[in-house]
Amino acid sequence: MIRPSEFELKLLRHLWHRRRLSARELHDASVDETQWSHSTTRKTLDRMAEKGLVRVEAMHGINTYVAGQSKLETLAALASAFARDVLDLSGPLPAATFASSRLIAPEEMDELDDMLKRMSTADKASVNKEPEQ
Repeated sequence: MIRPSEFELKLLRHLWHRRRLSARELHDASVDETQWSHSTTRKTLDRMAEKGLVRVEAMHGINTYVAGQSKLETLAALASAFARDVLDLSGPLPAATFASSRLIAPEEMDELDDMLKRMSTADKASVNKEPEQ
C-alpha cells in the first residue's frame, strides 16, 4: 500500500468522487485547494502514475486518470498508521470516527470497519513476529 502525500490526496479525492478525469479536469477541480499551475498538477500526476497511485488511460484520444488504489483501502491504511504511529493505539480506530465524512458513504462504513480491524490485526502480528536470524 502506497501512502499518498497530502497533495496527492487532494487529487485522489477528486478521482474517488468522479472516477475518471483528464489532467485539465483534475486541475480545475483542485486549483482552489492547491493554488497550483496546470504544469504543477501535471507533474504531480506524472509522479503519482510512477508510484502507482493513479493509472493513465487513453479515452477518446485524451489521457485520463483513474485512482490506482481504492478510497477505502487508502483511508484505512492512513488511519491505521496514524492510530499506531501517532496515537500509539494498539487497536483499530472505530469506523464511527469517519461517520460525518463527506468522502465516505454510509453504506461503506461496514467495509471500512472490517478493513481497519484487519489492518490492526496485521499490525499486531508484524509487531509480535520474532526477527529472523
